[in-house]
Amino acid sequence: MKKNLVTLLFLFTVINIFGQTPANETVSHKVLNPLKKVALDQASILIYDYDGSLMSFDLEAEHINWTVKATDSNTEMCANKITLQDGVIYIPFINGEIFAIDNQTGEVFWKSRIGNITDQIVLKDQIPIINNGKLYITAQNSNIYALDIKNGSLAWSYKLDSSNNDVPVLFFDNKIFTQSGANFYSFEANTGKLLYQKSFEEPLHGKPVTDGENVFIANEKNVLFALSPNKPDILWQFKLDENQGNIKERILCKDNKVYLAAQGPEVSSVYAVDSKTGTQLWKTDFKDDNVEYITEESDNIWGYTHKAKVFQLDLMNGEIAFEVKLTTNPISNLEFPVDDSLFYYSDAALIQLDLKTKDENEVYLRTSIKDNAYSAYVKLIR
Repeated sequence: MKKNLVTLLFLFTVINIFGQTPANETVSHKVLNPLKKVALDQASILIYDYDGSLMSFDLEAEHINWTVKATDSNTEMCANKITLQDGVIYIPFINGEIFAIDNQTGEVFWKSRIGNITDQIVLKDQIPIINNGKLYITAQNSNIYALDIKNGSLAWSYKLDSSNNDVPVLFFDNKIFTQSGANFYSFEANTGKLLYQKSFEEPLHGKPVTDGENVFIANEKNVLFALSPNKPDILWQFKLDENQGNIKERILCKDNKVYLAAQGPEVSSVYAVDSKTGTQLWKTDFKDDNVEYITEESDNIWGYTHKAKVFQLDLMNGEIAFEVKLTTNPISNLEFPVDDSLFYYSDAALIQLDLKTKDENEVYLRTSIKDNAYSAYVKLIR
């Protein structure tokens, strides 16, 4: 009896240290063409449309080059983002499928699927994180997965605390960081070995980011934490204003500063926080409106609000350098070409906003519109 108990304890320890592939979860893959590097079609932009289809649109010729959809015809939702590396597009679909696609032709190199067609595992709010030949992603079945980018096969997986995993993971210092429920995890990126797991009082609900030295994660309420990447130590914590929170993916690092946007019932704010000390450097408020999206471009914070207001903030002091109220409603990220304009996807069209004239120019107009269109993603091929 004692020997059996020791054996069981040993097996439990091995599973928890080296990651696990649950017996009731499957990851299947199919190679259609050998993976290869592909030249970039720099005249085109990728549109992950809100109906769940991915297309390449030629901005010069103004026509669709190709379109790729998930295997299931009823997968009519974007819900995720895409990654482009070495000319290969890696795209997760909400039905659990992940494709590797040639950006020139739309040819599929491989297909991988978490779960199966009858018992679908949802992928939501994910962007494939790729490094050292592996693709990292979390799913709505409590698991984190690492796939081999050559063929989409499973490298390792690990059972997390919560099933609602809807923020991208962070690759840093050959480690993978992710949150799940009230727990924060650090894994060895290559093997899936659990390095540490830290529990918090409140559930975490922010994308983990790094300044190149430490890791930052926000809870679902109003606290930002700075963590050591090597051990589960809280270095500092920063509390937002009362009645503000819901940071999710509205967070980034630049030049030893953390920039984040918090929402609230009356005031939404963009904060700049010193990444070494947790000291607030500046705060810009948006009254009676919520900031929906922020990004960094050319040493400025760009974003837009729920009421379709595009803004530009100076990184140094948070002053509003540009602002325009749109007539179209953005539902995607912002992409910046080399000229004085930006692209975004609305519920009706791909829009190019002229930053000098503030004109909204329809580049690609959809033939049909969905009432529940809430997310899309665009990416210039470059």
